[in-house]
Amino acid sequence: MVSAPAAPHWAWPGHHAVAHLPGSLPMGGVVPLTPVHAFDTPPAALALAAESALTPVRHDIDLGGLLAFVIDDVVTPDEADAIVAATEQFGYRDEAPGIATPPGMRMNKSVHWVTDETLTGPMFARIAPLLPQTLDGAPLFPAFSRRLNMYRYDHSDVFNRHTDGNWPGYGLSTDRSSMQEWHPNLRSGLTMLLYLNGPADGVQGGSTRLFGRNGERVDVQPVKGAALFFRHGFGVESVVHEGCRVTGGVSKYVARINVMYGSL
Repeated sequence: MVSAPAAPHWAWPGHHAVAHLPGSLPMGGVVPLTPVHAFDTPPAALALAAESALTPVRHDIDLGGLLAFVIDDVVTPDEADAIVAATEQFGYRDEAPGIATPPGMRMNKSVHWVTDETLTGPMFARIAPLLPQTLDGAPLFPAFSRRLNMYRYDHSDVFNRHTDGNWPGYGLSTDRSSMQEWHPNLRSGLTMLLYLNGPADGVQGGSTRLFGRNGERVDVQPVKGAALFFRHGFGVESVVHEGCRVTGGVSKYVARINVMYGSL
């Protein structure tokens, strides 16, 4: 099984838990105190450049009127590798904090962490013009939630058919000791699945399958550095999807990032 890419130039600060939440297990059951992590200081390896040579391009997906699209070139391959290596510092677990899934649905490994604006801010700036500027009348908030839900799919792992819930925004307290919820006027409207590797890196399988309003079924193949976006929540506009099974010896890594709407 392949884990974090080897990169001796990365130096990681220490890390600690900023919250403990009930964590659901893949086949049922709960681990009461599942940690959400943060680094002690912002890692230099995760400080993205404000300007980059990337040229993000949006590609809309036909799902019978449901909102879904892919944006290429959100992060560079080196940036994707750094995110993977960072999350392996925390360690992936069977349980997922604050996530409630029925037995047999989420069959992968998870780690949740609260990152810094130095990672999410430049990422947002690169693609903000390509995002829906309003959703259900609410304006796009100019920042991603900094709580990232990471998933690693090892051999035979799958995330069966489901819809994603909507979430508050989260960040770190000033002293970095705790996870803090943002203003209640802010709520996520889109899931952003940031692909951190894919078939070109040796991953076998692992497409994200989207189900449309009129029976459409579209498989989105993970491409390192690209991101898939779709409506979430539990309304009629939400996109049902699944993370298809991964096989072989190379694990698939993906970050779920929440795109926020509303105003302070």
